[in-house]
Amino acid sequence: MFSAAHKGTRRAPHTTGRRFGFRRPGRALVLALTTLALGAAGVGVAVAKSGSVTVTKPGTVIDGQTINGYLYVKADNVTIRNTTIRYGGYHSLRVYEGFDGTRIEDTKIFCQASKTNGVVFGNYTAVRVELHGCRNGFMYSDAAPATIIDSTWNGQAVNVDGGVAAPGVPAKPVPTPTPSATASATPTPTPTATAKPSTAPTKPANPPPPAGGGQGPGIPSSFPGPGNTGVPDGTALKASGGLTLSKAGQVVTGLDIKGCVTVTARNVTIRNSKISCGSNYSIRVSDANANLLVENVTIDGQGKNSATVCCGGYTLKKVEIFNTIDGPRLGTNSQVIDSWIHHLTRADGSHNDAMQTTAGSNIVVRHNTIEAYNPNTKDPFNACLMIGSTTGPSVTNLLYEQNYCNGGNYSIGVREDLNGSGIVFRDNLFGRDFRYGVIARPTQSGISWQNSTNLFADNRKPVR
Repeated sequence: MFSAAHKGTRRAPHTTGRRFGFRRPGRALVLALTTLALGAAGVGVAVAKSGSVTVTKPGTVIDGQTINGYLYVKADNVTIRNTTIRYGGYHSLRVYEGFDGTRIEDTKIFCQASKTNGVVFGNYTAVRVELHGCRNGFMYSDAAPATIIDSTWNGQAVNVDGGVAAPGVPAKPVPTPTPSATASATPTPTPTATAKPSTAPTKPANPPPPAGGGQGPGIPSSFPGPGNTGVPDGTALKASGGLTLSKAGQVVTGLDIKGCVTVTARNVTIRNSKISCGSNYSIRVSDANANLLVENVTIDGQGKNSATVCCGGYTLKKVEIFNTIDGPRLGTNSQVIDSWIHHLTRADGSHNDAMQTTAGSNIVVRHNTIEAYNPNTKDPFNACLMIGSTTGPSVTNLLYEQNYCNGGNYSIGVREDLNGSGIVFRDNLFGRDFRYGVIARPTQSGISWQNSTNLFADNRKPVR
């Protein structure tokens, strides 16, 4: 999947969630309190022979179990040994960000779907672990390394010493990196190439084909991407919890915010900071006239944001957004400018939008790189921008210009229920990783689609 942290304090994002809030799988078993003594082996937990498992108690030992579902680790110093895991979702055995000391021994993982990965996303040691049928094997990064000893991925030997392929072990080539925190980690080396995994802590392991910053055919180097969005390289960040900003004119800068931000005052600025929020909204604005400015900020939705920013009264400028179910919710008086949205996260039943509006006025989306398509999962998701009148009477005065957009069922999803006026699309570039087309219902009332200036990026020809 993706390489981990970037720009100073950035760390690897992960994937989980649901479009309008996180729904935990009904069969998941959370291992926090039910324990049994295993003598010298430490703390043990009895595991049901069906259903998924989430470990939340430090020092847990899972020994000799069969798990027909995922195994998630959200605690330090967890040991899994002599265990068999069978799973057909996305990540069979996942170590969450911030938890260390996971050790996996003499364990077999059977990935039961083409999309299923083996062990993710780093901060683990794997000894004599077998992965069978897994899309990606052992995933790790510079920020979340792994040690892998005498293990196999689809029958091929894997040995990795602290995140670096051991001498003589072939490794999978990784494209030249570009700075960006993303939703996962470096794939395990494969036996067919000779390059070592990327050592840069700031880029996806497999960057999107036509991404920002001139990485794709026809995309100008000036477009938003890893080098010109989010926290500037070299910025020192101070640790912070979640914030409620209630003082008019308040300026927040240089923070690594582990939590969500609520803005109840006007004319607040958040700058040169990272926000990692595992709830519905990374930033929630209470007033459509708040005039919030968010500039050079990295937002990691941790796979759980139903919208990274909600719902109006804000300007995002040079912001990087990733690992989210939906990106910004465009309500009244909202602007997204010079920003980069990429690597959305699929959840059960979600139809993800990089941006959406279901009511509002005075909306500007200008000169952004908007990537609904996830190249690692080959998932185009739902739309770069979805427009409808689902939660309010109308969408009026929306300008969408000078953007690069790739992915979506339709890249621009115009709903049948749209009651719109003054909605203008002009001077945009589009990629080809959509399912059905660039725009649904381009002639719907209220839409002005300037065909001669909305072009495919690769050949500069009109998309219609």
